[in-house]
Amino acid sequence: MIRHPDQRVGVFIDTQNMYYSARNIFGKKVNFKNIVGDAADGRRLIRALAYVVKTKTAEETPFFEALKKMGIELREKELMEYLSGQKKADWDVGLAVDVIRMLDMLDVVVLVSGDGDFIPLVQYAQSRGRFVEVMAFRETTNSKLIEAVDSYVNLSENRRRYLIGPTPGVRAATELQPPEPDDEDELGLGGDKQPAAFFTELPEELEDEAQQTESRTRRLEF
Repeated sequence: MIRHPDQRVGVFIDTQNMYYSARNIFGKKVNFKNIVGDAADGRRLIRALAYVVKTKTAEETPFFEALKKMGIELREKELMEYLSGQKKADWDVGLAVDVIRMLDMLDVVVLVSGDGDFIPLVQYAQSRGRFVEVMAFRETTNSKLIEAVDSYVNLSENRRRYLIGPTPGVRAATELQPPEPDDEDELGLGGDKQPAAFFTELPEELEDEAQQTESRTRRLEF
């Protein structure tokens, strides 16, 4: 697809999809700042939104603050717990509705997710004359989603730029260390060292929901 500086871009981040893909595949964290920067690619960034889930313990609050410091807007939803013990935190519909609402102010929609459930949204946006791009890790990206979009960036091909964390073989030696200066700069945190969940793990109560989402994505992949 043709890109030019006047294109208006909206970036929509499926945060859980990205977080657990990076953790389960590479054992690292996502560099959301670089993803948003490359999604804009010199064009007019209108909005960058991350869809996140809040828990009762609020352990994820420092992570949310880190995202905000990068200039990323948050869409927050409470983790729902049912009497059956099931936990639900699905943002798919909310993300899709936001994209549809914003189409009139956008020329390009960038989905940061590999979830095949977004294929109907991609097709709708394209029917309205918009370009749709996807940025995600190939290992957890639905193949039909790649075929549907106008442009696809495989984040796995440039791990140094899109991932943050210790290199294989030195994890144990660095786990208890604060983030290296390069990591802080990439996060846009400067010298403000926060014990953000971004550098550790998300709360355990989000695990079940994330595992279900990842399993669904893998089933759809081929």
